[in-house]
Amino acid sequence: LNDVLVVIFLSVNFLQLTTIFKKDFFYRTMRYILFANTLIADCMTLLVSNLLVILLNFQVTMQVWLCLMFYFELSLHNFITPVTLTAMTLERYVAICMPLRHGELCSTRRALHSILIIHALSSIPFIVIISALFSSVTVRFSIEYVLCSVEVTAFYNWQRYLRSVICQFYFLIMCIIIVFCYVKITKVAKAASGESKKSTSKGLRTVVLHAFQLLLCLINLLCPLIESALYQIDFMLLHHVRYINFIIFGLAPRCLSPLIYGLRDEKFVHELKYNAFCGLHRKRSVLKQKIIVG
Repeated sequence: LNDVLVVIFLSVNFLQLTTIFKKDFFYRTMRYILFANTLIADCMTLLVSNLLVILLNFQVTMQVWLCLMFYFELSLHNFITPVTLTAMTLERYVAICMPLRHGELCSTRRALHSILIIHALSSIPFIVIISALFSSVTVRFSIEYVLCSVEVTAFYNWQRYLRSVICQFYFLIMCIIIVFCYVKITKVAKAASGESKKSTSKGLRTVVLHAFQLLLCLINLLCPLIESALYQIDFMLLHHVRYINFIIFGLAPRCLSPLIYGLRDEKFVHELKYNAFCGLHRKRSVLKQKIIVG
């Protein structure tokens, strides 16, 4: 079941990415560049996590160094999505609360710089966790064969707690930023009128959506803490709980949230339909206009 879902949602994400990179307006606008970054991160997360679940189900072992490479990919892209969502919230804050500086602060060049910063911030948790791991094991540990799971990165309880603390710290900072942006945009919305009020209200709804997406990502990142507790109680129960967590908190949010976000944008949906139906949607619209005029 999860393989079928992964293929379906990877196809949808690929279609959205194709839409972004085929249109100048999209790949030159910071909001869509950041959106593309979340789509790529979600695709990588789906691919790597699904592969690890399959290997774990078939009890396939590998050397620790290879497992850590998989874990790096998974950890990196797990953090990229929420950090990018926070950056997208800040972009909406600048667009609504500082409209005169939006062009300067949210240019294509700054968007690319932001992606580099996002990747750097997202790699810090892995560096800290792996440093803690190798402080308590020998070098020979890296060539041992293991079943690849998150437990490989923690020998002691304090290492599991460290992983949890890092996740909570990141999300505390992200939540503070999103609440700050929400409050500021709300103040502007109350003072706005007419077309400006409509645009501000839409921006406010976008921030709320980002907060919801962030909550889903938080639940996904807290799953290893729950699984670590079960690891000491019942391994078979852990196996079943891990699979359920993967479907509900890992797979579903990564698939649904980008689709929901993309469908809220009328301009993006129009181009998405054009690409999905190979231009037939637009040709039908033109034909209808000709019939009405005729």
